[in-house]
Amino acid sequence: MSARCCAGQLACCCGNAGCSYCCGPKVRQSRSTRFMYALYFILVVIICCVMMSDTVANQMREHIPYFEDICKGIKAGDTCEKLVGYSAVYRVCFGMACFFFIFCLLTLNINNSKSCRAYIHNGFWFFKLLLLGAMCSGAFFIPDQETFLNAWRYVGAVGGFLFIVIQLLLLVEFAHKWNKNWTAGTATNKLWYASLSLVTLIAYSITTGGLIWMAVFYTQKDGCMENKILLGVNGGLCLLMSVVSISPSVRDRQPHSGILQSGLISCYVTYLTFSALSSKPAEVVLDEHGKNVTICVPNFGQDLYRDKTLVAGLGTAILCVCILYSCLTSTTRSSSDALQGRYTAPELEERAPVFPSEPERTQDGSWLDNSLHHVSQDRPLKERVSHCLW
Repeated sequence: MSARCCAGQLACCCGNAGCSYCCGPKVRQSRSTRFMYALYFILVVIICCVMMSDTVANQMREHIPYFEDICKGIKAGDTCEKLVGYSAVYRVCFGMACFFFIFCLLTLNINNSKSCRAYIHNGFWFFKLLLLGAMCSGAFFIPDQETFLNAWRYVGAVGGFLFIVIQLLLLVEFAHKWNKNWTAGTATNKLWYASLSLVTLIAYSITTGGLIWMAVFYTQKDGCMENKILLGVNGGLCLLMSVVSISPSVRDRQPHSGILQSGLISCYVTYLTFSALSSKPAEVVLDEHGKNVTICVPNFGQDLYRDKTLVAGLGTAILCVCILYSCLTSTTRSSSDALQGRYTAPELEERAPVFPSEPERTQDGSWLDNSLHHVSQDRPLKERVSHCLW
């Protein structure tokens, strides 16, 4: 058994076999492939968090012998300043983006899991890890780093905006299913109404509490006008969204619509508002004694950047949860429609497998692995790209 296990691991890491052939519980090849790509993504995220941590950098400087000599030897600066901070994270993320973009192009227009590109997609994980490490490391040797970083910051801003939009659409689709499933349960047990009301109440309590907390710590009587406008606009939009979600015209078009969807979106908007306020530079004014006083930032004792640490932690946690949720759940037709702003009626939803799916039996009794069959030419390019990524 051990020899078979080692052979399976070797085929998974260095061959074209999927991770379902390795030791452990049997899982669908599609799920194991998505899990491995998600694992690579989370590994890079952890490395970026280490690079952004001042505590880790200080501990390395204090406990690693000949730290400065090592940094000078690898030409990373006197204290390895080129390997930490936002610039280093941008370089690593550039390498990771190139890695996933290459495999996105590699899996376009694949109709059969027996093709060479499909084998590459589902196996060779050890060599993929080496390729990912090489691309992330190679980003530090790009010439004219200043121009590269300035251009990549704009790309990151556009990508971040698109990520927020897609995440909002999928969050609405998730809340729509949640509301539909719990509402259907009320036909047999009325306690589902209480559960639905409780979750909605918690969502709006978090939203209201978050807005009040930000109004207390990020605004003052004099000044902080931009913060006040941002809180007022986002709070008003959340209220308008809640009213619209229960309006008769919306209920006629979407019978399963309710305030649960708007409550969850309001929570997410509250987090985005908190992220924006914590990233805004502090304002400095003169008090009556002629001294510079910092306003519009919370005073959490000696650590003035604790709110930024909290935002970074929340953002990383939300990102990892979304990635793991996407890789561990099966993709449905409604998920692809949600990316295009369409929400299919529950009774019309069809299961759309994420390649590669389970093999099917042909007429002569043999097994046909048509796991990539649904990535066909008659589907929109946007939908095929989304399936290639996931």
